[in-house]
Amino acid sequence: MAKTILVVEDDDDLCDLLDYNLSRAGYKVRVMKQVAGTLEAAERIVPDLILLDVMLPDGDGFDVCRSIRGCASLADTPILFLTARGEEVDRILGLEIGGDDYITKPFSPRELVARVKAHLRRQSAPVSEATTRLGPLEIDSEACKAFVNGKEIALTATEFRLLEFFIAHPGRVHSREALLETIWGQDRNVTPRNVDVHVRRLREQIEESPQDPKWLQTVRGFGYRFELPA
Repeated sequence: MAKTILVVEDDDDLCDLLDYNLSRAGYKVRVMKQVAGTLEAAERIVPDLILLDVMLPDGDGFDVCRSIRGCASLADTPILFLTARGEEVDRILGLEIGGDDYITKPFSPRELVARVKAHLRRQSAPVSEATTRLGPLEIDSEACKAFVNGKEIALTATEFRLLEFFIAHPGRVHSREALLETIWGQDRNVTPRNVDVHVRRLREQIEESPQDPKWLQTVRGFGYRFELPA
């Protein structure tokens, strides 16, 4: 069954371009052109991925992202920002509030489709062990859910993959570049700073004291290491 892409974009020409290229790649495309009604439409459609503009005629795409991340049925849906706002502060904000990727205009349609495919591929990648428990931390790889002391925590698809990777390789030090290659892959347009943003968000979710982490530790001058509980 073809996967569904929800495009939230107000530019008619760009919508036509996205519809054409994504449809050619085998996806079903649904379009919303304003903030109003987007969350309701997303809940009804339950898309496999969302392409989200930041500057919409009646509001801010960042607010839409926050609303989507607060919806249980959409919390794990990959969100790719597609915007002309390319400043680092905007890119970091987009990732901090739950975006999985940040693509600036103008862009290559072929690259966009490649990124969409990559995110959907990672989202549906099979895993051999469904549930892993480490002390108070538990992850269900089939359901893409994580729990601390039995309480589910809210993670984006990228944050979940990052946590899953750390748990699968405890005690090892991973450089930011290595994490970029492993989690984001070759079709990425992110920087080592983006890794720091996602690690900080993970700490806020799994650590009792994010400023003094026991699990996800910084190895100064190199990267990060995930420590098993004593």
